[in-house]
Amino acid sequence: MADLISRARGSVAWPLRAYLLLAWTWCRALAQYPTSLVLMTLATSVGVFAEIGAVLVVFGHAGRLAGFDLAEGLLIAGLAATAFAWADMILGNVERLGEHIRTGSLDVMLVRPVPPLVQMATDRFAPRRLGRIVPGSVVVVFALAACDIDWTPGRVLMLPVLLTSGTAICCAVWVIGACLQFLVADAREAANSVTYGGQALTEYPLAIYGRDLVRAVTFVLPLAFVTWQPVLYLLDRPDPTGLPDALRHATPLVAVVLCLVAAACWRFGLRHYRSSGS
Repeated sequence: MADLISRARGSVAWPLRAYLLLAWTWCRALAQYPTSLVLMTLATSVGVFAEIGAVLVVFGHAGRLAGFDLAEGLLIAGLAATAFAWADMILGNVERLGEHIRTGSLDVMLVRPVPPLVQMATDRFAPRRLGRIVPGSVVVVFALAACDIDWTPGRVLMLPVLLTSGTAICCAVWVIGACLQFLVADAREAANSVTYGGQALTEYPLAIYGRDLVRAVTFVLPLAFVTWQPVLYLLDRPDPTGLPDALRHATPLVAVVLCLVAAACWRFGLRHYRSSGS
C-alpha cells in the first residue's frame, strides 16, 4: 500500500486524482441524506435565479445599458454566474484558510500525503453548489441563442476556451484572496468582498462604471476577462470604454498568468507560515 501511494504521489495527475477522490467521499456522505441534499441544492438555485432576476429588472426599466440589450445583458450575467459558481465549487473552501490556521488543522494537512490546497478545497465539499452552476449555464445557453452572434469557426472553438479561462481566473482570485489570511487570519471578509463582490460587479456591462474602475478590473485584478472581454469578442463589438480591442483575445493568457501568480502566492504563504501552536 505504501508503495502504491508513493507511486501515485510521484504522478503529475496525483493532485487531481486526490481531489476527485476526496470530493467523491464527501458527495457519498451527503448522499446519505438525499432529501436534505435536494432541498439545499434547490435553495441554492433559487438564489442564483434571484440574482438573474435583478438583472432582468434593471434591463426591464432601462431598456439598454451602455448599448447592450436584454439578451446581451443576460449573456454577461450568465457568464459571471457560471464562472464564479464553478470556482466556488472547485476552490471556494480555501476561503476558510484563516479558520484552519486558528484551529491548527492546517498543521495536520501539511503532514498528510496530499497537497494541502487539495485537502482544503475538498474539506466539506458541497455538491449542493451544483445548484449555482446549472441556472447560470441555462441562462448562458438561452442568451447565446438570443444574441445576434456571427458563429464563425473561430468563435465556436473559442467559446469553451473562454468559459474555462473565466473559471480559471475566478479560481485564481479565490486562492489569492485566501492567501491574505496567511498574513491576517481574519481577512476572510476582505477576500469575500473581492470574490463575491467581483461577481456582482461583472454581472453588468463594465461600461456603466467609471473609467478608473474599468482599468482596475482590467489591469490590476483582471475580472474584466471573466465576462466583459469575452462578450465583446463573441458579439464583435468595439470596447465602449476605449480600451484596445486586442484585449478581447487575451483571456486565455490572462488566465494562465493569474494562475501562476496564485500558485506563487500559495507557495509563498506556506513557506512563511508559522504554526499557531494549537
